Amino acid sequence: MSDAALLARAPRLARRASRMQASEIRELLKIIEQPGVISFAGGIPDPALFPVDAIRQHYSDILSDPASAGRALQYSVSEGDADLRDWIVDHMRSRGVICDRDNILITSGSQQALEFAAKLFLSPGDTALVTAPTYLGALQAFAASEPVFRDLDIADIDATVAQFREPADSSDCKFAYVVPDFANPSGETMDLAARRRLLDLAETLDIAIIEDSPYAALRYEGEPVAPIQALDLAGGRTIDHSRVVFCGSFSKVFTPGLRLGWVCASRDLIRRLVLIKQSSDLNAPALNQMVVARLTADHFDRQAERAQAHYRAKRDAMLEALSRHMPAHARWSEPEGGMFIWLTAGAGIDTAALLPRAIEEARVAYVPGRAFYADGRTSDAMRLSFSLPDCAQIRAGVERLAALVRQAG
Repeated sequence: MSDAALLARAPRLARRASRMQASEIRELLKIIEQPGVISFAGGIPDPALFPVDAIRQHYSDILSDPASAGRALQYSVSEGDADLRDWIVDHMRSRGVICDRDNILITSGSQQALEFAAKLFLSPGDTALVTAPTYLGALQAFAASEPVFRDLDIADIDATVAQFREPADSSDCKFAYVVPDFANPSGETMDLAARRRLLDLAETLDIAIIEDSPYAALRYEGEPVAPIQALDLAGGRTIDHSRVVFCGSFSKVFTPGLRLGWVCASRDLIRRLVLIKQSSDLNAPALNQMVVARLTADHFDRQAERAQAHYRAKRDAMLEALSRHMPAHARWSEPEGGMFIWLTAGAGIDTAALLPRAIEEARVAYVPGRAFYADGRTSDAMRLSFSLPDCAQIRAGVERLAALVRQAG
């Protein structure tokens, strides 16, 4: 049967299906699973940090007791495990967000929280403000709701506001999305003044703020900055009147395989998000929630300290190697935490076009900068993740990559 005939028989899909695109990172991971390739591509936690023994013990304890096993293996409430939500309440309060259990929803990873936020806020044609560059997974989560993406310039709030004062602009702006701590992909952290400017912008435009904060526990130097949600409450609001939706994750401190994250927001928004959760997967796995509730109670601070020391050494190795080997036309961020360095190659280098050579010749992988722009613009930047390779691999990979960048420039 010809291709035309096959297409004629294909079912008619929803319009949003045309906006669904494969993650460049996920597709890249298929390519780089080759011997000898050093990958700076995926922001993947190091398995050496996974608390395997503690996880194994908690699963055993839960499943060895008939009562807890019955609860763990049964359907559960959509809001999430009560003990885990109570721990999150205490954790958020320690960061300046006064809330209670009814302000928390457990999600199947923070990625699901972003998908739910899109379903809650966006109608086709609405505007989502995103930084440029921004997290690729957020662009994917939002795209199915058919928004218009516009650049969010925190440094020039007036210019952002001016976009919506043009008479011809009929779009309805619904939220601003940011990763304020050690951002994916840039590694940058919004300072206190920038967070307050963002709150002013949200007030002016009467929009929500989606605060995506999966890396906050991975700070290696400098002083922590208050969450945007905490600043919103410090301005006199209560959590039930806050316009900030905070998304957190257990993946970076413990393990991504348990697929658990959370949302902290007003009761009204949580109630609406629970309805979306019920129509999606009913509830996050109860067994995993019970395990993580025990992990957080016993190990969170100690595990976070282990991760900080472990990744700090890797970040330092990458920064030292970049300084030693990269040509003068290259520039890079120097993050205070997280998992990423944003390198601008300069010299007119298209990093997407360079990637095949990087993999085949230098045996090094990265994510081209264009993946992190809503409009897919050509970019001379690349995202480098230092979380998975060891320090020796980081040094060798950067040296090989630098030689290629020097040659391309």
